[in-house]
Amino acid sequence: MEQNLPGVFTAKKKDGTLYYRSSITYKRKHISLGSYPTALLAYGAYLEGTSLLSDVSLSLADFSAHRVLPFAKWVCLINFRDNQIYFATPIYIRKSYFEYFLSPEDVLKFDIDDLFYYSSHKIMRRGRHFFVADYGMQVNIMSRYGIKNYAVRDRDYRFVNGDDLDFRYENIEIFNTYHGVIRKETKSGTRYVAKIHLNGNYTIGSYESDVEAAIAYNKAIDILKKAGINKNFSPNYLENLSPSVYADIYSKLKISPKIKAYLRV
Repeated sequence: MEQNLPGVFTAKKKDGTLYYRSSITYKRKHISLGSYPTALLAYGAYLEGTSLLSDVSLSLADFSAHRVLPFAKWVCLINFRDNQIYFATPIYIRKSYFEYFLSPEDVLKFDIDDLFYYSSHKIMRRGRHFFVADYGMQVNIMSRYGIKNYAVRDRDYRFVNGDDLDFRYENIEIFNTYHGVIRKETKSGTRYVAKIHLNGNYTIGSYESDVEAAIAYNKAIDILKKAGINKNFSPNYLENLSPSVYADIYSKLKISPKIKAYLRV
């Protein structure tokens, strides 16, 4: 009798334990609904999946803990029903953006341009850090938006509307693009301060542009390395500058005497 339940198939684990798989076909798309310890649970998943795909009155707000299917599968099925496209990750497409549901409460927003990437990369989280597995490595999704791992919110970047789950490009403003560079507002205008970490933070100098500050940071690295300080510094790469322009700025930049004083300590 159990084997005749629609959408239910038996399977065995390596140790011989029997379990039940549930699946459904919708618009010629075969969709796995998961594995279950009993045939009745697997059948319940099939019935629930059928309802989600056929009843447009059912929404994500109708999900509760007593449902058979996990919430992520609800998102996948309802998106398929409403938007005619199936994703294996919990994505729901809106008019000009899409939502990625980590849970009913935690919803990330992204521009449509990122749809292909997140439809093939599962987002995981550790506290408030969101990352994906990419080529066997854990990659912080913030890096896709120019936010460095060490960046501090509201100092190096900010979310324009205050929502730190909204990763749409228009909502992310980067203040400090380069290593060791911090933008500061002064009475005389915006300045860019270059700092380098040795035994504590050392100020390299204050400059009119972030490009100058970034090059000053590189110059300080060069000075320290020539003196035998072999820390794992990360130099700045300025792809839009020609070698001659870079060299001209580099030669004119002044570096704080504190850097040379550190070498004499």
